[in-house]
Amino acid sequence: MPAVTADTLTLPRISAATVEQTERPVRSVTTGPRGHEGEGFPVVRAFAGVSQAALDPFIHMDQMGEVEYQPGEPRGTDWHPHRGFETVTYMIDGRFQHQDSAGGGGLIENGATQWMTAGSGVLHIETPPVELVESGGTFHGIQLWVNLPATDKFIAPRYQSLEGGQVLLLSSPDGGSLVRVIAGDLDGHVGPGATHTPITFAHATIAPGAELSTPWQPDFNALVYVLSGRGAVGAERRPVEGGQLVVLGAGDRITVSADAGQDSNRPALEVLLLGGQPIREPVAQYGPFVMNTRQQVIEAMEDFQAGRLGVVPPNALRPHRVR
Repeated sequence: MPAVTADTLTLPRISAATVEQTERPVRSVTTGPRGHEGEGFPVVRAFAGVSQAALDPFIHMDQMGEVEYQPGEPRGTDWHPHRGFETVTYMIDGRFQHQDSAGGGGLIENGATQWMTAGSGVLHIETPPVELVESGGTFHGIQLWVNLPATDKFIAPRYQSLEGGQVLLLSSPDGGSLVRVIAGDLDGHVGPGATHTPITFAHATIAPGAELSTPWQPDFNALVYVLSGRGAVGAERRPVEGGQLVVLGAGDRITVSADAGQDSNRPALEVLLLGGQPIREPVAQYGPFVMNTRQQVIEAMEDFQAGRLGVVPPNALRPHRVR
């Protein structure tokens, strides 16, 4: 269950559809394969099998969990580099700890988002805090990579911490959906995240039998990722379920509806709404480096090996293991 909840009857409503608006059609539905990241925490590779042109300006997204860890089981990642993009870590439920070589860091928990602009280069670590490793508990989050245009690839690293209480909360026109706007503009309502690349990033909980219909910027691409539950997307009501990504075509409105019957352990349809202004530049990626050319990737690797992307601080956070 998401940590951030609210009474939808008390929230501002997203505007209802008008006859002038065009529903975005479904272009594709893909199912993300399951794997492991870092030291072994489970992920769904949400963007697997989807063309970069359809994803632009996004590069990569993992759904981390949802998992109920036993004591000693939680895992994270050790120190590693990034250059040329932004990493967004959204903890839907649970806790993750962050530290980076540019001085950013803190605890990401219960609906909070950590937004790290790697820019010219940074080292960082994300790992479960000691108490979670010792006791076990819920772990469920998202890591999203947002590309930077060539003009911003070498900007200074920056860190934003957005607590769960800062997220902008909206309700659907029928009152059956809670929408958490983390970044960008949704129907004139602006989330707290400051982004270099214009995007919208929102998380919606749609009650069984309810429908979420929202305006969407026509110059943005549009993606719907299903975190859990069952429902349908688009005017054609294409069936979807947990772990699936929907790529939508042109238009200025998105509709997602929840099936009336949901599993007992999945009481609602949980989806991410993602979109951004395509950068339309060449992408050369190798692991944690997202650049425009192969030569820039080679230079990033050389800079990392020479210590020019930062150094691990003396008070460095390290993965905790139960002995």
